[in-house]
Formats: sequence, C-alpha cells, structure tokens
Amino acid sequence: MPRVKTWNFSNAAPPDIRRGMSRTSPTARATLTIALCAVLFGLVPLFARILQAEGMDPAAIALSRYGLTALVAAPFLPWRRAVRRQVLVLAGTGLACGLGWVAYLEAIGRTTVAAAGVVYMSYPAFALGFAWLLLGLAPSGRAVAAAAMVLAGALLVSGGAGVGDPLALLLMLPAPAFFALVIVALAALAPDLAPMEKLAATMAGTVAGLLPLAALAAPGTLLPGTGPGWAALLGSGLLTALLPQWLYVRAAPHVGPGRAAAAGAFELPTMLAIGALAFGELVGPREVAAALLVLAAIGLSPSVRPAGPAPARPGAGRLSRR
Repeated sequence: MPRVKTWNFSNAAPPDIRRGMSRTSPTARATLTIALCAVLFGLVPLFARILQAEGMDPAAIALSRYGLTALVAAPFLPWRRAVRRQVLVLAGTGLACGLGWVAYLEAIGRTTVAAAGVVYMSYPAFALGFAWLLLGLAPSGRAVAAAAMVLAGALLVSGGAGVGDPLALLLMLPAPAFFALVIVALAALAPDLAPMEKLAATMAGTVAGLLPLAALAAPGTLLPGTGPGWAALLGSGLLTALLPQWLYVRAAPHVGPGRAAAAGAFELPTMLAIGALAFGELVGPREVAAALLVLAAIGLSPSVRPAGPAPARPGAGRLSRR
C-alpha cells in the first residue's frame, strides 16, 4: 500500500497538517480526493451553459474542456509494446466518454440541472455492472445497497424536478454509462500504467473522438466571442477537467470501482447547488434528503484495494512512484 509521501499535495502541507493526514488511512484520503473531484466535475453545467449562450457547438465545448488536459498529458503517452493493449483500452473508454458527454450537453439545454444530475447519478450502478462483467467482481451487499441509495436520492430529486423531455433522457444515458466504464478501466484495467500515463491514454481517445465532430460544427461556433466566454472556456478546461482528472487517476486505484463511483456521486449535491445558486432552481426537502443519501452511500460502499503495486519499470523515473 502506498505511503503518505506519495501524495504530493500532502507533502507540501505544513508539518502539523501532515501529522494529521498521517493518521488518516490511504483509502480515506483517496475517497476524499475523489469526492473533491466530484465537486469540480459538478461545475460542468455552470460552464457549459455559459458557453452554450456564447453559441458554441456542443462538440466544440467538449473538445475545449478536454483539450487542455490532453495537451498537458500528451508527453506522458506510453509507447511501450508491453502496455499497448492497456493504452488502447483506456483510449477506447475515453473516446466513448467524450461522445457521451456531447450528448449530455445537448440534454442540459433541454432540462434542468437537477434533472440532469438525476440521470447522471445512475453511473454507480453502471460501474458495478461493468466491474461484474469485465472483472468478475460480483457486487457485494454493501455495494448494491450503496448504489441503491444513490439511485434513491436521484429518484427523490426527480420527483421534484422531473426529467421531462424523453429525448433528453435518452441523450443523458450514454454519459453515466461511459463514465462508469472509464472508472472501471482506470481502477483495474491498466495496472502497469502510471497515473499520468493513464490520463494521457484516456485523453488521447477522447480528443480523437471529438475532433471529427468539432470539424463538422458550423462556422463561428467553435470559440466564444466575449471575454466572459473565454474565461468560462479556461475555467471549464482547468477546473472541471485537468485538475480533477489528474487527481482522479491517482486516487481511483486505491479504492476500486465501487467506492470510486459512490464517492464520485458527491457530484449530485454540487449540481443541485449550482442549479439553485446560478439558475434559480428550487432546492427543497427532497433535494436535501437526496444529498444526505449520497453522503451515506459514500460511507457504506466497500473499497477494493489493488492486489499490490505494479512492478517497477526501468527508466520509468518519477512516473513509477504510485
């Protein structure tokens, strides 16, 4: 199990904070890290609606969001023959996730942020299903209960907000399904890749899938036309993609797909807050109860630790430190 020193952000903390963190288990730190990532991911509708108001095409918005991460991670893309299959697996899941996110952007324009969050929170159940199919990890009773609690919270919100447009429902489903696939892939399907290598492979696939769609966009819809629009473009790429994705690929392998998916469900209360504060959507008892159910599911979900660290690779340098 990795030691505290492998977490760079804790190494930079003052000594008294580091002493407190040293008493926290790696699993707990990883869970908190994924919850923080979920908060940042929950900001997506805020930036997306600003960019949609700028007249940007959904594929261009998605490409601009992931492009910064892909650019930063590109130098770490591994070319070793031994890991080629793992790279292709992550690239494929990244491609699917990017396409699903384009459909999700279309759906956001058709329904409320709360309703979009309702459907998106089905991804813990998808993650359990993919872990069962791809890894042979039959879900435990705790995992099923945690997924059920997340879904129950989503249903509570849907009772107040409602998904409404059936087409919006269909457009939203690929995003949680493909994101769940990425969770499983990052947590268990690329054990020989370092965190930045995983990120580079996933983003390569995402950009490869989005580039043709963006190329087909109408002229004048690829970039924002105002200062606030450019600020939203930069904020989307940095706060909802580069930073949380870098943290996520480091944390997910320490808890496994079940808890990673449940901790990521903290995105739901974040989206509820964004809908209320930014777009005037109602947050009442239903929404509060849903948020509490999500938090309870995070604590209930089991963690699945990796069997052991990947073998050291000659010349891997700092990337081999997990």
